[in-house]
Amino acid sequence: MDEDEDDLDDLLDEIEKKFCRNVSVASSSRADSNEAGKHEKDKRKHSATKPEEPISSITEDIDALLEELLEEDYNNPTNPKTQQFPEGPQVEKKLSSQSGGRKCCPVFVGGSSVTNGVGTATSKRSCDQLRCTSCDFRVLMFDDCEWDPSCDYLFLRNNMPDRHKLRAKLRKRNASRAYACQCSWFSALEPTDLQNQAELRWVCGKHQA
Repeated sequence: MDEDEDDLDDLLDEIEKKFCRNVSVASSSRADSNEAGKHEKDKRKHSATKPEEPISSITEDIDALLEELLEEDYNNPTNPKTQQFPEGPQVEKKLSSQSGGRKCCPVFVGGSSVTNGVGTATSKRSCDQLRCTSCDFRVLMFDDCEWDPSCDYLFLRNNMPDRHKLRAKLRKRNASRAYACQCSWFSALEPTDLQNQAELRWVCGKHQA
């Protein structure tokens, strides 16, 4: 009877040892698993937060750049205007080029005694920058001359703009001035408004300073 009890005690001791060992192993494995999970979670969190660093730095760089631009605009409020309208000789050059592109209004032609220049309603100067909108030729002028009645379109077509050949159809006349392009011709003594000469397609091509 005592031997049976001893055997039973031994069996219980062995079971208890095995059970405790399994529990400790399971606990340690769970602890290791929790530690590994925590490490993996921290790793994922760390890797997820890594991209935030360059984004935040880029944002800071953009903010700094915007602040610099705003400061420059505030400190130099007239900078764009000075670039658009520079001071000194450049302004004078620009203004002179603009003023040099004046057009006659209205456009006059006249004899050799009429002053050439920019024609206006009060100053009836003869335009010496005429261009034909029909043939796109510049209008030539001959002082103290007029066109012979035999002059025609075919003659001008074949000889324009050779001034020497054109003189074959010109004749002398004091104070007169002969005008011609490749398709039209006209002789004038007094200032004549081209608006009253519908057959002439001549316009002012701008007068340079």
